[in-house]
Amino acid sequence: MSQFLAGGEAAPASGLVSRLTRRRQLYGLGVAAFGAPLLTMLLVPARDSLGLDTVLLLFVLVSVVASAVGGVLPALAASLISFGLANFFFAPPYGSLLVENSNELIDLIIFFAVAVGVGVVTEIGARARVAVERDRLEAEWLAELGSREHGPGSVELALADARAIYGMHAATLTERGVVLASSGTPQPDDFMIVASAGEQLQLELSGPERIGEDRGLLGSLALTAGRLWRTQQLAEQARRAEELGRIDELRASLLAAVGHDLRNPLAAITAAATTLRQTDIELDPEDQVELLETIETHAGRLNDIIGNLLDMSRLQAGALSVHPAPTVLLEVLAGVVRLGEGRVELDIPEDLPMISADAGLLERVLANLVDNANRHLPPGQKVRIAAHATGSRVDVRVIDHGPGVAPERMGEIFAPFQHFGDRSTTGVGLGLAIARGFTEAMGGSLSPSRTPGGGLTMTVTLEIAHAAAADR
Repeated sequence: MSQFLAGGEAAPASGLVSRLTRRRQLYGLGVAAFGAPLLTMLLVPARDSLGLDTVLLLFVLVSVVASAVGGVLPALAASLISFGLANFFFAPPYGSLLVENSNELIDLIIFFAVAVGVGVVTEIGARARVAVERDRLEAEWLAELGSREHGPGSVELALADARAIYGMHAATLTERGVVLASSGTPQPDDFMIVASAGEQLQLELSGPERIGEDRGLLGSLALTAGRLWRTQQLAEQARRAEELGRIDELRASLLAAVGHDLRNPLAAITAAATTLRQTDIELDPEDQVELLETIETHAGRLNDIIGNLLDMSRLQAGALSVHPAPTVLLEVLAGVVRLGEGRVELDIPEDLPMISADAGLLERVLANLVDNANRHLPPGQKVRIAAHATGSRVDVRVIDHGPGVAPERMGEIFAPFQHFGDRSTTGVGLGLAIARGFTEAMGGSLSPSRTPGGGLTMTVTLEIAHAAAADR
C-alpha cells in the first residue's frame, strides 16, 4: 500500500503530479485522440465553404474540452493533433503539411498558441475553483464541528466527514499504531494518506489516489480530529471524576445518616431493654408496657430506615424488580390508611378506573408520601389523598396543609440523605427520593406543587390499565 505524508515528501510509488486523477487524465487524452479526428471527418466535406479561421476556432473547442477533462497534458496533445489535422486537411495545399499562404501559417501558429494558452488557463481556473471549494468545505466543516464538539461520537463523525470530503474508503485515527477511532472499511489495494494529528496521533485515509499537492485541508482535518479525541478523553476523565465525587458524597451522607439516625433508635432500644433487665428495681406494669412499646416503636423505625436504605441501593444499582398489573387504588390505600394511624382521609371516586402499577411499590410510594406529610402537619390536621382520571392517566394527590415549600426549592426535596431545610427529624432523608424512584420505575411521575391555602401537594401520575396495555 503506497503512502503520501502530508506536509512532507511524496513517496516514490505515488506518482502524483497534479490534483487530477490518472483516470481523468486518460479521459482527457481520449478526448484529444478521438475528438480532433472526429471533428475533421465532419468538417472535411464542407472545407471549401469554411474559412480556415472558422475551422481553427472549432479545434480550439476540442483543446478546451480536453483541458477541462484531463488538464494540461491532454490540452497540449489536443493542440498538437488539431494543429496537424488543420494544416493537413484545411490549409492549402490539401494533403500536405506545407502552407502556401503566409497568412494561413500565421493563423495556424496563433491557433496553436491560443489552444495551448486556453488549456493552461482552463486548468489554472479549475484548480482555483477546487481550492475555493476546498476552502468553503473546510470552513463549513469546522463551523459545524464546533457545534457538536462535545457530543458523543464526535471523533467518529469527524473521521466520516474527512472520508466523505476526499472520497476515501476509510478514515482512522491512530496512536503509535493503535486504532483509536475509525470510519469505513479499507480495501486491500487502497492508497494510504497519513497526516499528523498532533501528540503522536495520526489520521490515516485509505482509498483511491485523490490528493496531490494541496494538503492544507487534510492537515487541518487531522489536527481537528486529534483535538476532538483529546477533548473527548478529557471529558471522559471529568465524568469519571464527577461520578467518583458523587459516590464519595453519597458515602459521606450515608455514614452521617448511619451515625445519627440509626444510633438514636438503637440507643432507645438498648436503654429500654437494659431497664427491663435490671433486678434491683421494681417496675410497675404500666412502666413495663411503656418500655416495651418504646422497644417496639424504635425497632419499627429501624426496620423502616434499613428498608429505605436497601430500596435506595436497589434503585441506584438498577436492580429494582417491577411487575406492573391492573391495580385497584382503594385496595392499595387500605394498607396506607392503617399506617397513617387515623390521620389520613380519602377522596376517591367509586368509578375510578384501574391503574397500571406494581401494587407493592405503589403502596410504598404512597406510604412514604403520607409519612412525610404527617411529619409536617399541625396538630389536629389530616393528610388527604384524592384521585381523578384525566385522559389516559390517573392523578393521585397526597395533600397536606403544613408549612409547604417555596416553588424555587421544590427540586431539593428529592435529594437523598438530606432533610429539607435541615429540620431535625427521624429517618435518613430517603422517603421522597425512593417515592420518585419507585414511581418512575413504574412508568409514572411524581411532582410537587403548592396546596391552595398553604402546604404541599405531591401528585403521583400513572397510566390507566387499559391504556398501558394498548401502548404495549
